[in-house]
Amino acid sequence: MSLGLIKDVIQLVEEFGSQNNKQQYSSDIEGFKNWICDGRINNANNVINEPIWEGKENGRSPESVISTLIVHLNRYAKTYSKSAIADSDFNTQEEFIYLINLKAFGTMTKTELIKKNLQDKSTGILIINRLIKQGWLEQTNSETDKRSKVLRITDTGHLALENQMEKIRNATNIVTGDLNHSEKMELIRILDKLDKFHRPIFSKNIEGSKLLETVYQEYAFGKN
Repeated sequence: MSLGLIKDVIQLVEEFGSQNNKQQYSSDIEGFKNWICDGRINNANNVINEPIWEGKENGRSPESVISTLIVHLNRYAKTYSKSAIADSDFNTQEEFIYLINLKAFGTMTKTELIKKNLQDKSTGILIINRLIKQGWLEQTNSETDKRSKVLRITDTGHLALENQMEKIRNATNIVTGDLNHSEKMELIRILDKLDKFHRPIFSKNIEGSKLLETVYQEYAFGKN
């Protein structure tokens, strides 16, 4: 490796540090790569090949299109998920998502499991109680804090998941449509960036009537 290339890389890292003072990107190699990728896209001939969307000629904003498409994709995904559990004892997609999270991440408290699925407490408790009644979950004493209870997936729960996993995998494959591997990786990067923006806002449980005003003021929307 040439000394010149090393100097260029060091200079690039210094630029990343100075431009990332608002912590838009994580201060690690992944954040550095994302910063480079965004810069490459934005600086390529200073031209962005904008797609055509319905209503664009009448002034419909890209933000409106993105919001609508996300809503549509959520509905499509729910439709495929319903099909995946149609002939099973699962009532909703949330039920098998709760089980999948416990299988993947191990035991956790009710609160932790509900937060993992970004749901309000009352809805989450109903789902958990249903899973316990089915015999798919059980509460046990925490190994680290004997005063608290944690949830674990039972053998019956594992079996219920396994019986549906092929259909569930088929549903998730269909949701990604005809995207190639590169497009999937780019979509993951973009959606992860959006998730990291919205998750801390969501976790604050801001009162509904004050949510928009609070977020607009805190993140200075519309002032660019």
